[in-house]
Amino acid sequence: YIVWVHPILQKRKNHGEFHQLIQELRLDNGRFKAYFRVDKDQFDYILRKVGPSISKQSFCRETISPAQRLCICLRYLATGDSLRPSPSPYGTTLWKNTCHHLTERWREIAADFQQMWNFPNCVGAVDGKHIVIQAPASSGSLYFNYKGSFSIILLAVVDAQYRFQVVDVGAYGQSSDGGTLAVSAFGRALCQGSLGIPEDKSLPGAEHLGPHVFVADEAFPLRRHMMRPHPGQNIGREKRLYNYRLSRARRMVECSFGILATQWRLYRRVLGVTPEMAEKAIKATCILHNLLRVDQVEDHPQAPSSEPDSSARAMGDLHRMSSNNSSCEAITIREKFTQYFSSTEGAVPWQENII
Repeated sequence: YIVWVHPILQKRKNHGEFHQLIQELRLDNGRFKAYFRVDKDQFDYILRKVGPSISKQSFCRETISPAQRLCICLRYLATGDSLRPSPSPYGTTLWKNTCHHLTERWREIAADFQQMWNFPNCVGAVDGKHIVIQAPASSGSLYFNYKGSFSIILLAVVDAQYRFQVVDVGAYGQSSDGGTLAVSAFGRALCQGSLGIPEDKSLPGAEHLGPHVFVADEAFPLRRHMMRPHPGQNIGREKRLYNYRLSRARRMVECSFGILATQWRLYRRVLGVTPEMAEKAIKATCILHNLLRVDQVEDHPQAPSSEPDSSARAMGDLHRMSSNNSSCEAITIREKFTQYFSSTEGAVPWQENII
């Protein structure tokens, strides 16, 4: 039988971008990294990991190689260019990536937060972002958020070194204040006690036990394993110190979102893809972010920005919520941390100068 192949595709090896520009870029690592946001060694490492799962076999025509597929994926994440069928320098509009959630040992993360950011028993900083997408067909108001745009939600837990440990993507943009956490797989596991969080541990230098906790802002509820700031402006010294220490630890996730938006420019425009494709793209950038952090982390890392800048059009904050539904146990735990940070055992020398 006869298999028809478009003449343009037949010329792919001679005129396609992968066989021309990309091979030239490999001669200059700086230009290669500027184009793909990863250097040659990182590209080759990713290819070794995902190559077998994205390769295709066909007996009818020559297939697109895993390296070409990876190029297309990285270039989309680096630029956010449209994936709609159009004349493409690659000779294809194909894009695919496989990703998975990462898990880490909570005790190691807690040790890092204590050593680097002076917050004991902290197993991660939690925050979420609305990722703006084009209005999905026949979706009604499911994806319509409080800012008047359409979005899905990226919920993330970040460690003390700006690395994503939990990535939960896909909640509808319409999710209400506390609903974002409640409907997420992470939130359900937290409530069910199935995250494997370590047992309570004494705060350094103190006798009383404290649970291991995540730190979050006012968009999240106060729970036994979730600490948020004290509300209000006119609060006492101890509460201000607690809020400062919590904010300092929580800044890890804000900075990570800032790094993400700076590194991958698809966050600088509305994602013109389906929610399913957007979810894959978001997860892919988080995994690539972690890969790059392995090479960039230092003893005392400094992030380039505290939050996504104004050019990150596709990122929006979650709506803040009140704390009227907190349990007595959660309030007591927050009070223990509050007292500890003002005690001789828990204070740091420079905190009085900050507040």
